[in-house]
Amino acid sequence: MIVTAIAAVADNGTIGRDGDLPWHLPDDMAHFQRTTRGHHVITGRKNYESIPPKYRPLKDRVNLVVSRNPRYEAPGAVVVGSLEEALRIAREAGEKEVFLIGGGQIYREALEHRLVDRLDLTLVHAEVNGDTRFPAIDPAEWTEVSRTRHEADARHAHAFSFVLLERR
Repeated sequence: MIVTAIAAVADNGTIGRDGDLPWHLPDDMAHFQRTTRGHHVITGRKNYESIPPKYRPLKDRVNLVVSRNPRYEAPGAVVVGSLEEALRIAREAGEKEVFLIGGGQIYREALEHRLVDRLDLTLVHAEVNGDTRFPAIDPAEWTEVSRTRHEADARHAHAFSFVLLERR
């Protein structure tokens, strides 16, 4: 099973601000939907709660929410006690590719333990204020597979690039 971390990351590493995305990039959201649909997605509790209630759980996906609170409830999602448990559930279900969708703590833990095979990043070409950051990665550990640039336009305040990296 391939483990892919998918995230939108500003030039300064910002991925979130006050429990929300610090930008509105419709084509990035469409990319996220298209890429993760039909797969298991793993999210931390705080990140899950940042998803507007009308979109929770994310439809057409198996939502696995990691929480240390054994009594935490996320109707329509599967609550698990650890990242490892979430990965086991996806693997046992025959998942071919599971997506880590945040937040910062989930990304950090997965990258520190070398659990991530692929990074599907939307690199937002801007310095953006925020309180949640994507962990720094060692470029020597990753190979760029593809890159597609999207310029800023009437619907997108920032230019960005879709970049796919695979672990060497």
